[in-house]
Amino acid sequence: MKKIMMVDDDPDQIYTLKKILESESDEYELVGVESGMQCLQLLKNGEQPDIIFLDIMMPNMTGWELYERIKDNIEWNKIPIVFLTARTDRVASNAGGFLGDGFLNKPYDIKEILKIIKEKTDKK
Repeated sequence: MKKIMMVDDDPDQIYTLKKILESESDEYELVGVESGMQCLQLLKNGEQPDIIFLDIMMPNMTGWELYERIKDNIEWNKIPIVFLTARTDRVASNAGGFLGDGFLNKPYDIKEILKIIKEKTDKK
């Protein structure tokens, strides 16, 4: 079972990805998280996803800030992080592609999500 975490302040985004993944295969478990602080708390409590899809634009803690906090922690810094955002400017896509393990714009293509999950989690 591949554990996928989606960090997005829009619960509809989490729900949609969860339903899509569940319809694709029973080998996926989606953990939906609506804030950076909630994500950090789950990681501190031992939640260990195989990959994280991370929104950039969130209140209180941006995706950039959360990314840095995860990568600064030796226990979590090997978790692949793919930025998944509605931000379409070049700065976001260049930085997201350079820093993270991938960058996708919303709305996303589910085939691309599945391809990334396979590529990034099969390396373990």
